Amino acid sequence: MSGQRAGTLGCMKRTGLIAIAFALVLAVSACGSGRGGDDEAADMGAAGEDLSHLSGTIKADGSSTVGPLTTLAAERFRSLAPNVRLTVGISGTGGGFERFCNGETDLSNASRPVKDEEAAVCEQKGVEFVEFRVATDALTVVVNPENDWIDCLTVDQLKAIWEPGSKISSWSEVPGGDYPDVPLRLAGPGTDSGTFDYFTDEIVGEEGASRSDYQASEDDNVVVEAVSGQEGGLGYFGFSYYDENRSRLKALAIDGGDGCVEPSVDAAQSGAYTPLSRPLFLYANTAAFADEHVHDFIRFYLDNAVQLAEDALYVPLTEEERQQAISDFEAALG
Repeated sequence: MSGQRAGTLGCMKRTGLIAIAFALVLAVSACGSGRGGDDEAADMGAAGEDLSHLSGTIKADGSSTVGPLTTLAAERFRSLAPNVRLTVGISGTGGGFERFCNGETDLSNASRPVKDEEAAVCEQKGVEFVEFRVATDALTVVVNPENDWIDCLTVDQLKAIWEPGSKISSWSEVPGGDYPDVPLRLAGPGTDSGTFDYFTDEIVGEEGASRSDYQASEDDNVVVEAVSGQEGGLGYFGFSYYDENRSRLKALAIDGGDGCVEPSVDAAQSGAYTPLSRPLFLYANTAAFADEHVHDFIRFYLDNAVQLAEDALYVPLTEEERQQAISDFEAALG
């Protein structure tokens, strides 16, 4: 799904919201991501453009998958506009939409499209938005690196493990394989996560349908720790978190019906990695476009979406997808 979705975006109140909100005050040195700042910003075609007159605050929240990408974009933008301050919260896609709908944030990071019920609620509150596709992700299933008995799981096997009511508690109980009697320790995103929504929809067959006896967190780093710390650990999250933790995790290939395919940038772009490749989004409150520092940041983000995605270890947009996002932005500006 790409292109503008003019309308309003709502927020669904969920119990047990884990607000892992952390304010990232972005420094000129780009210390937040460790992936570079001043030099890269200059290389993005913004050199010579004087943005030092810009000032103000931009607030974002939402997906833990998209959050690091928006953070990197903000760090590099602030190298050119040092008086602009952007904070990023990570409360999951659903939690981010909740704050966005309440008018608390300017931007909402999302690893799934806005739901109809969310859009309806936000319409009631007068929050108009535009949707931008900013990257693609290869949702990655990971196990402990000591796991030497499996390299690939089928969609049916994943469903058997994760579906509601599943009682599988040992690898030996996973159907379709001869696995050892090692306790299966599950970890994954919480229910406010767009990653959770996407995974359950594609794997279990119903969005939000999942066993509940697993270690759930909106913070993907918690999932990394849980899987890497237990021999029988298994979890899932965005590709970039696996890529940053390759020495601590082992990624599994996924068989969606046409054989085992490992998660990678190329496989996600080509469509070979099914069904776990997915679009990533940035939602912007159109009322914020009246502020020059906000619309200049969004333009910078979209103009440089490919380079940002590559540097932040995401699957970049195709040029056609990037141009569509820019067209949507220009249309929103009128």
